[in-house]
Amino acid sequence: MIEAGFAIASPGDFESVQSIAKRFAKDGPVIASLSRANQADIMASVEATKPAARPRVHIVLATSDLHMRVKLRMTREEVLARITESVSLARNHAADVEWSAEDGSRSDIEFLCRCVEAAIKAGATTINIPDTVGYSLPADMGMIFRSLRERVPGADQVIFSTHNHNDLGLAVANTLAAIEAGVQQVECTINGIGERAGNASLEEVAMALRTRHDAISAKTGIRTQKLLGASRQLAAITGFDVQPNKAIVGRNAFAHESGIHQDGVLKDASTYEIMTPESVGWTTNSIVLGKHSGRAAFRDRLKTLGYELGDNQLNDAFRRFKDLADRKKVVYDEDIAALVDDEVHRGNDRLKLTALTVATGMGAKPMATLTIEVDGEKRDGMATGDGAVDATFAALRHAFPHDTALKLFAVQSVTGGTDAQARVTVRMEENGKLVDGQGADTDTIVAAARAYVNALNKLLVKRERREPPTAAE
Repeated sequence: MIEAGFAIASPGDFESVQSIAKRFAKDGPVIASLSRANQADIMASVEATKPAARPRVHIVLATSDLHMRVKLRMTREEVLARITESVSLARNHAADVEWSAEDGSRSDIEFLCRCVEAAIKAGATTINIPDTVGYSLPADMGMIFRSLRERVPGADQVIFSTHNHNDLGLAVANTLAAIEAGVQQVECTINGIGERAGNASLEEVAMALRTRHDAISAKTGIRTQKLLGASRQLAAITGFDVQPNKAIVGRNAFAHESGIHQDGVLKDASTYEIMTPESVGWTTNSIVLGKHSGRAAFRDRLKTLGYELGDNQLNDAFRRFKDLADRKKVVYDEDIAALVDDEVHRGNDRLKLTALTVATGMGAKPMATLTIEVDGEKRDGMATGDGAVDATFAALRHAFPHDTALKLFAVQSVTGGTDAQARVTVRMEENGKLVDGQGADTDTIVAAARAYVNALNKLLVKRERREPPTAAE
């Protein structure tokens, strides 16, 4: 199941949910849209997910005394009535309805049972109990789901789901406890992204189930070798890398620095590795290609790293790889991933950076001159600034006038060494619309310019985005 968005939140969210639903119009996963327990939200979700082969409406309503009193300003009886009303409405328009008890982990268990019973009677097919604020301990989650399954009439006719936040660092532990208590659906996120401290990490849950199958009998159909590729793709899209020591997908997850550990691993990897790097998508040899490598080897390496490019994208990426190999003594997997991510995300860009020269130094006013193509038309820009990056961005504004606010500028090294590629992320805002842009290059200033141009292209797409149809249409 993919929860594709919150259709009522904005025209962009509606369009995102609908486009994903169309992607799976003939077959594929369940496509769900989140809704509050009111008619407008539910009908927006119905319309947005309708193109999917397996659409779902997901309704959420708070059930803790704190949330009911402060946020909803509703009594328990009013909440029960709203559950029946909203789930019934959704079932009149969709065969698959999920109901969630927001702040369920802090709800009175007796009242929670009544709420779940009402949702089941109204037609809910999946019951989700979120630990909305990451408050629970594993024992709490086990108790909640065992109680619901034992005490609620009709509990054996629905799927139970768990949704855990990581405020206390317990999201994965709570998820595993819920699975042991009979949960069949896990709501989680790649890299553990989400509100505040994030959600349960998909890759950690998947590998915990695979590695500890002796203790937990639950299985998934996840191809775990794809986990690293999915993690890297999401990091490239969002511009936020995972921490180096992140379980499973962090670059140090299978690194051994301690001499004692190294000695053990050299003798038998299982002494300090409870899973193989290959099982989650890592390769044993991170030094892969050089300037003498050919197109076939490059294509094969991309496939190993989880990339499948069309001919045009492959040709462009191969040209950039050759240029990179001329500048770097050794090309690592991480270099190739950064290069290809940068290439793929440019897509059919209207703006393209074709030339950049920056003059700077101590006691000198930095100056940047550049050339960009705008819908195939060349434009030149020149400007000074408070530093090389500031001058470059000013030159871009000169070549392509626009009024945006720079909200984030971040630089990360893809690998080690002075010839390492820099990956730059910028976040820009225009009329309340936020976009992230990424760029990679061995020259940090060039990477910054690429990231800025990437963000501008995304802004142009947002400007052109049409308004979605209303529920009535």
